[in-house]
Amino acid sequence: MLSLPSILTALVALSTHAAAVNPIVVREQEFSDSVTHNRFMILGVDYQPGGQDAYGTGSGDPLSNATTCLRDAALMQTLGVNTIRCYNVDPTLDHDQCVSIFNSVGIYIIIDVNAPTPGLSIDRSDPSSSYTTSYLEHIFTVVEAFKSYPNTLGFFAGNEIINDVDTGKANPPYIRAVQRDLKNYIAAHADRTIPVGYSAADVREVLEDTWAYLECDNSGNEGTRNDTSRSDFFGLNSYSWCGSDSSFTISTYDTLVEAFSNTTIPVFFSEFGCNDPYPRAFDEVLAIYGPQMTTLSGGLVYEFTQETSNYGLVSTYSNGTAQLLGDYDTLMSQYNKLNLTLLESSNSTATSLKPPKCSAGLISNDGFSTDFTIPDPPSGAEALISSGVSSAPSGAIVSVTRTSVQAAVYATNGGQISGLAIQAASSANRPGQNGSRLSTASVSSASPTSSSASQTSMASGTSSASGTATETDAAASASASSGAFRVDVSMFGVGVVVVGVAAWAM
Repeated sequence: MLSLPSILTALVALSTHAAAVNPIVVREQEFSDSVTHNRFMILGVDYQPGGQDAYGTGSGDPLSNATTCLRDAALMQTLGVNTIRCYNVDPTLDHDQCVSIFNSVGIYIIIDVNAPTPGLSIDRSDPSSSYTTSYLEHIFTVVEAFKSYPNTLGFFAGNEIINDVDTGKANPPYIRAVQRDLKNYIAAHADRTIPVGYSAADVREVLEDTWAYLECDNSGNEGTRNDTSRSDFFGLNSYSWCGSDSSFTISTYDTLVEAFSNTTIPVFFSEFGCNDPYPRAFDEVLAIYGPQMTTLSGGLVYEFTQETSNYGLVSTYSNGTAQLLGDYDTLMSQYNKLNLTLLESSNSTATSLKPPKCSAGLISNDGFSTDFTIPDPPSGAEALISSGVSSAPSGAIVSVTRTSVQAAVYATNGGQISGLAIQAASSANRPGQNGSRLSTASVSSASPTSSSASQTSMASGTSSASGTATETDAAASASASSGAFRVDVSMFGVGVVVVGVAAWAM
């Protein structure tokens, strides 16, 4: 029988060394695990607590608060997602703890390199004036901050820059220029290839032209030998499936499948989840991950935290507490119906696919750009790409030693969830692996604003506990710093529970 010191040693090793996920690579129209070579299908959520307005306030970076990330990673792991998208990050902050937490539970990250600040994104009304060396230095710094994490799936070079025919005139060459510069910088300074792509608005009069312009092979044009301006993947922000009365055809998902049937890069929904009618039924999940849509590579539900637009799965509060919303339960239910074997199976038709050569013949709308002469980098940019950003941030996976969530989290029925914690993973998270840990017992008179709520166990059973989602910041802080948590070590074959181990040491 193991001695208590041996058990403690094993626990420390278990808690501090979560196996890293394998980097994801692009293989023609699919994402793939670089080690197992299994197809990787995105089951994700868009993650930007506070929304765009929080950027620059000191709390707008979603990957810099380890306490928040631990809470949300535990909920996402239970939900079954394997990818998050973060729209606005501050590359000067420390992201090691948060990214390591998501890595430890098998969740990948797609990062938008732009920021909602003048000079830190391409201005669709005048792209040439905003394509500057200082802008490139910002997006290269974002790359520096995230390039070393194995769960960095990719970078979005732009989001909905083209949103009508008029913006489809001048912007396409600049999108390709930004992609080229990002990919050249990654090739010069990262130890692996990290995919770079674009997130498009679902504006049907320019959607297919945007995809065709960005995925075609431009090598040979203007004397270029290797085309690094081409998108590695293509995201689509689409809200065309609305409610249970919709369908594969009513939503026009069938036309999307037809349009992208011969894609030579992965195409996925970078946003989906129409909220009119509300609450959402998420019936489209079974279509997106079903046999009719194997050409596409999944999608990201908009969005994890509840903001003013009413798309959230979880309501969060300033004291760190959270309340699951009905959409969380509904989405989990739909995820748990999926055929996981199908998700990891490669599309048998996605072999030996080669992109078409860029030409005006690929573009159908007369107002859309057919100019495949990509702008040269601005003055000083090539030297910056060669030498790298000075005093660049350097991210790295660190040990995750805190696994237990200390802040109160409430189920949809008002019961407080107990035992909420992350579980170490060695591969991408999957639906159904952790959902049974979130049981929601019947609660007669409890709510996030009540003075007492029933406590719902992540394992089994319930107990009564005091606490609300609006408890004072002081109480939440005291709870988070208590330093005691419980670890079931039955995995070692010994029925022992350890209490009082320090809970926070990232």
